[in-house]
Amino acid sequence: MNENTLPSGPDSTAACALRVQAALRTSYPEWAERTPEPLPDKGLAHWHVRLPGSGLLARVPKQSQMDLPAAANLQYQAACFARAAPSGHVPRLHAVLAPSENLPRGALLVEEITGQPARLPHDLPALVQALAALHALPLLPDAERGPLLNPADPMAALLHEIAQQAQHLDAAQLPAASRAGIDAVWAPLKAACAQRTQPWAKRLIAFDAHPGNFLLRSDGSAVLVDLEKARYGVAALDVAHATLVTSTTWDIDSSCALNPAQVLAAYAGWQQALGSAHAGPPQDWWLARSAMWLWSVTWCAKWRACAA
Repeated sequence: MNENTLPSGPDSTAACALRVQAALRTSYPEWAERTPEPLPDKGLAHWHVRLPGSGLLARVPKQSQMDLPAAANLQYQAACFARAAPSGHVPRLHAVLAPSENLPRGALLVEEITGQPARLPHDLPALVQALAALHALPLLPDAERGPLLNPADPMAALLHEIAQQAQHLDAAQLPAASRAGIDAVWAPLKAACAQRTQPWAKRLIAFDAHPGNFLLRSDGSAVLVDLEKARYGVAALDVAHATLVTSTTWDIDSSCALNPAQVLAAYAGWQQALGSAHAGPPQDWWLARSAMWLWSVTWCAKWRACAA
């Protein structure tokens, strides 16, 4: 069995749960005594399997959205959880199940968070507080930031990612108005970033902070439960991802189109919690917002083209 052999079909989550149990019997038999419970299959990147009585979930990769081999993908995701843990707003990482015959892509065993999906706009202040706690974490020395992405110029690296995804725009066969809207943002963003003379400040960021990736605890605090894409980059990208309509309507359980006043209030709350020194000037927020929107829509175009 190779790393591309994964459960498939309508019973994939049940099959995945059985594979998790088999892997646990080998590595962590104390957690394999009860039959794992598959959770509803909602995401593109993982199955989630509850380990009854342990307080843990198994996050089983379906794929690597960063095109990493199985072992490297687990190492990257484990680093995401470990680096973000001091914020207090992410699940704790407990163990890593290495790739095996039972789980070709391995799995992470993380804290099970008991909570409710985010409700917008009601829970938006809690989301930006959680992001501010993440962004406020002290930076590791540059040489210790791997394996997480840590580009010297984070915005230039992001523009390169957007350009790579934008190569699929023609094949995606978008409506003319949609393509014109993308082009109208892309050229001015590149020009504005090229004219900028100050280096971009870097923080640890989630880079996948859409509201569907949060759960709200009973005390009202938000927990970011999906961390596979964390990197060192521009903090305002996360606030953009939490408030753009391309993100707030992604997950049906938290779907909502925010109005401008609600978006502005989110940025103000984030800046107040984080502090202006780390949040950066507002003009940079809007560049980051344009970039995050372009990344999102070109990512969707790539998926549409590749799935055709």
